[in-house]
Amino acid sequence: MAISVPAPAVRASRSILGMRVDATTYEEAADLIVSWAAAGESRAVCVGTVHMVMEAHDDPSFREVVNGADLVTSDGMPLVWGLRLLGVPGATRVYGPDLTPVVCREAAAAGVPVGFHGGSPATLARLLERVRRDHPGLEIAYAESPPFGELTPERLEREAEAVAASGARILFVGLGCPKQERWMAAQRGRIPAVMLGVGAAFDFLAGTKRQAPRLLQRAGLEWAFRLATEPRRLWRRYLANNPRFLALFGAQVLRERLERGGTSEVCT
Repeated sequence: MAISVPAPAVRASRSILGMRVDATTYEEAADLIVSWAAAGESRAVCVGTVHMVMEAHDDPSFREVVNGADLVTSDGMPLVWGLRLLGVPGATRVYGPDLTPVVCREAAAAGVPVGFHGGSPATLARLLERVRRDHPGLEIAYAESPPFGELTPERLEREAEAVAASGARILFVGLGCPKQERWMAAQRGRIPAVMLGVGAAFDFLAGTKRQAPRLLQRAGLEWAFRLATEPRRLWRRYLANNPRFLALFGAQVLRERLERGGTSEVCT
């Protein structure tokens, strides 16, 4: 039987190029997720990156999706630095591949069943093997490697019914940005679970893709490592988006400091 976990205090939030980012910690985020899950609530959690910010900047409909999520963590170090520049000095990183095992650990302790939606069949199989090894008390109620293709109403309904029938109350979603965020937004209210869009966490935790060394992650250079390992797939994302982000966010910080005398306000 699931136990009740108290929710943490309200987090500070900031708008980075129009996209909301919440300042939280691994423990606070996991406690909140498990609390929602134990109550059977339908929620969506995004892990924010520069890629997500630029997708939201370029596409107002996607910006609405992310800003409508229940929690948007600062997955990438540039967003952590952004929060600090915007007046949240204690902001820390809440990175999807590290948040996933923290949530699994707390879900196991609380008796909350989880599910996994995304990844290739081989990646999902290796991910489940690791999760079962690392969290032997965790109930995995659902696991699905969905086919590629359009998110049609029929497909969304079929997948929502399958997750709901499984009894999973926390669902890790690894479809990649922006598809996973759109999927969660479409399923919120239909799936009685907390959905976490954790992107490449499936591949990293399964060991099918290499993670950047911690030193590079802390320096905000994970993008460079990923670009070096997957240049053909990621060159456009990083080489086009990163310079634009730096220029646009620098302009935002300068504008806000001029308008507010060097202070920032909490988003409401």
